[in-house]
Amino acid sequence: MSIKILAIDDRPREKFLLKGRNSVSDSELLAIIMGSGSKQETAVELARKILASVDHNWHQLSLLSVKDLMKFKGVGEVKAISIATALEIGRRRSGQEVSEKTIVSNSDDAYQVFKNQLSDLRAEEFWAIFLNQSNKVVHISKLTQGGISQSVVDVRILFKTALDHYSTGIIIAHNHPSGSLKPSREDINITQKIQEAGKFLNVQLLDHLIITQNAYFSFSDEGLL
Repeated sequence: MSIKILAIDDRPREKFLLKGRNSVSDSELLAIIMGSGSKQETAVELARKILASVDHNWHQLSLLSVKDLMKFKGVGEVKAISIATALEIGRRRSGQEVSEKTIVSNSDDAYQVFKNQLSDLRAEEFWAIFLNQSNKVVHISKLTQGGISQSVVDVRILFKTALDHYSTGIIIAHNHPSGSLKPSREDINITQKIQEAGKFLNVQLLDHLIITQNAYFSFSDEGLL
């Protein structure tokens, strides 16, 4: 069944143009991204099936790999890459919404900055927020990307970045793809190492967050800093 023979309200591209972006449903948006369905299903029907498999949750959909998406009949490599690309654009766009000069005064403020970058990754990454004396964000940076279990942090790069932006405080964060919020021995060691290095440079480590899909652990809140 071709989209061309459907009623005008069921043609997602035409509906988007005539009625605006807010008029289309999630399945219609996904159908537009895919471009076509299969011999048995329209793009909209296929999109409904894909979204139903993740409880209509875009975040859960973003966790699927290209190979996972290709398991749906009618989704080849090109469609799978198109879906993954659109979701990655959305993730990056969300991250850019955090403007510099945002004030970070507690762990939840920091989590709001970091979560769009770290909550849905399959590999571990290490990020930092650099703050001025008024706790305003002057720079946000990804410093390392590691394997599935660990991310190696170069303390020299961390503090060079801090000094380059005249920061007086930093908050670091990394994700645990496993979903565990418990800090590892390596997490504790690198936190202590960064904290000690900061004392010599007069750049204070304010917090270290461990981030999972829906929660976070704060070294500062737990009295580990």
